[in-house]
Amino acid sequence: MSQAPATVEVTAQDLQGHGVIACPNPKMALWSNHPRVFIDLSHDGQGKCPYCGTVYKLKAGEVIAGHH
Repeated sequence: MSQAPATVEVTAQDLQGHGVIACPNPKMALWSNHPRVFIDLSHDGQGKCPYCGTVYKLKAGEVIAGHH
């Protein structure tokens, strides 16, 4: 039985580069690793990993530097 994809809330400090987050993230178990991808959160504050389906979203009130 597969479980529903996780939703991970991130802060602006968790981001790597300009508005992107890497998946898999450091909290994921090694057995579930897949190739590292960078997910862009700068457009609507969330993004989904194409490999594992994990949804990353900015916590409420977080602002990506350079975006207003």
